[in-house]
Order: sequence, then structure tokens, then C-alpha cells
Amino acid sequence: MKFYPLKFKPILKERLWGGTKLKDVLNKPIESDITGESWELSGVKGDISQVSNGNLEGTSLQDLIDGQSEAFLGKSVVERFGKEFPILIKFIDAKQDLSIQLHPNDDLAKERHNSFGKTEMWYIMDADPGAKLIVGFNKDVEKQEYVKSIEEGTLTDLMNYEEVGEGDTYFINTGKIHAIGAGILLAEIQQTSDITYRVFDFDRRDKDGNLRELHTSLAVDAIDYEKKDDFKIDYPKQKDMVNPMVDCPYFKTNIMELSESMKQDLSDRDSFSIYMCVAGSATINNDWGSAPINKGETVLISASSTFVTVDTQQVKLLEVTI
Repeated sequence: MKFYPLKFKPILKERLWGGTKLKDVLNKPIESDITGESWELSGVKGDISQVSNGNLEGTSLQDLIDGQSEAFLGKSVVERFGKEFPILIKFIDAKQDLSIQLHPNDDLAKERHNSFGKTEMWYIMDADPGAKLIVGFNKDVEKQEYVKSIEEGTLTDLMNYEEVGEGDTYFINTGKIHAIGAGILLAEIQQTSDITYRVFDFDRRDKDGNLRELHTSLAVDAIDYEKKDDFKIDYPKQKDMVNPMVDCPYFKTNIMELSESMKQDLSDRDSFSIYMCVAGSATINNDWGSAPINKGETVLISASSTFVTVDTQQVKLLEVTI
């Protein structure tokens, strides 16, 4: 099958904390004032992405994988993950603070939920003045101290706050307690998993007046209680180059800020490639066709592609592979 550059219909998610930046800034087709997430590429059961361009329009991501898994994903990716798409790609708009939460590691997620864990990274696209993330603890914490803070409603006193701006990048490994703060628009790259342990939600109520479920007991044995300074990514920012950002067992992410066209040889890359546009616009080309990409859009290039060309005068792309 000739896998030209593929675009997918965004899967839009209303969230209690969501806003309108996905529409106002990224031109997503939303009507709600509380849309918090746009799932750009998803293999999560019940939320499988569908192609939105070309003669494969309407085809599901899973059908593409099932049809020619090695040509689409890459042989090494199939050997590791089978026919499951291994990462989930999102844009997130936090009008309000998200709940304080964490994600279990692979072993715990497999044991409890028959799922992968959830390692993720964030690239800040836009942030209101003073907007902050919660990432980890501000000191080493004992398990009983944590439990007491939950009981007494003082968990926020133990949290580490990070003021952020455009371009800041954070790596959130499993077990790290975290929250996206109000006023932040970001790109998220994560393992395919929707397993989240919510531990504090600021006593908010949903539209029906109910408190959201907390996962207090599940979280206790999944948390990394040690204070660590391992989350903010310091990456090179050379123009018209492929700059490495994150290289972990689950995904690799580079950033490309281009003011002219660039061609990459993919003949030795045994993985699909994803391009998330976080600024500007371009045309993405491979062996079998092309697709335009604008800020807030995502394009997938199959593993069978031997090259990719980015034609542009100004674009900033996140490139994601396995």
C-alpha cells in the first residue's frame, strides 16, 4: 500500500478544566467552551483515529496497521508492541488547573489494568503570564507524610511548582506526581495508555455537582516519593537542524525549526515518523504524495517511506519516532 503523508481527524475531549484555545489558537472544529484535549493520533480502544485526507480517508489507524503492520509501523516496532499503536499524541488546553495525578509503571499497569504504563512528555506551546506546572515534590517525602497530607487536604504544600513559557519541555516518567496548570497550551507525547491515578482535584464538582473520583489507595504504591530534578529538558535549538529532545524506551522526540526546506533520508529508520506542527506551516512529502501541515496539525509518515521532505519558509515541528 502506498502510504502517502497521512492526517487524521482530531478526537476532541470535553474536560472540566478545558477551554477554547484548541479552537482559538489551533483552529480545531470545536463548539464547546470546555474542550481540553485533541487526540491527534490514538490507538486507544474506543478512540481509534481515522484518516482525514486522500484516498484512505475514513480508514481507521488500526485497519492500516492490521493490513501491513511492518510497512506501516516498522519491523522493530511490531516486534516490541505487536499490532498496537504504541504512542498517543495530543494537544491539551488547560483553562483551569488539572487534577494532581500520576501514572503507574508498566509492571503495575499490567498487573492491575492489563495495560501499559504512561510515560509522557510536554512541549509548552503557549502559557499565560505566571502559568505553572506541578512536577514532583519539593522535598523527599515519606509515604505516611503523603497519606497525612491527603487526609488533611495539604498536598499542595508538598508540590514543586515550575513557571513555564513557550518552548519549555518536560519529561514525566511514571510515578512522578504532576499537574498541568491553568493557562497552559501544550503538545503531549505519551505511551498508549489512559491509566491515570487522580489524587487531588481541588474539591471541584462536575456539571452534575459531583466530586470526581480519586484513586488514593491505588496511588500510594505507585508514587516516587523522592525529590528529583530530572524533568525539565535542556535541548539544542539550532535553526534548520534536527535537534534531539527526548530519547526514552517508548519514544524519541526531536525539534526542527526550519526557515528553508529540508530532506531527510529515512531508508534506515525502522519506525513510523510523526510530525506535530507547533508553529508556522509547511508541506510534508514522501515517496507517494504530500500533505500540508499548519500549526496544531499532525502528519504521520509510514515506516516504508524512504525519505521525507519538509517544504517551508517558516515552521517548527516536533518529530516523533520509536
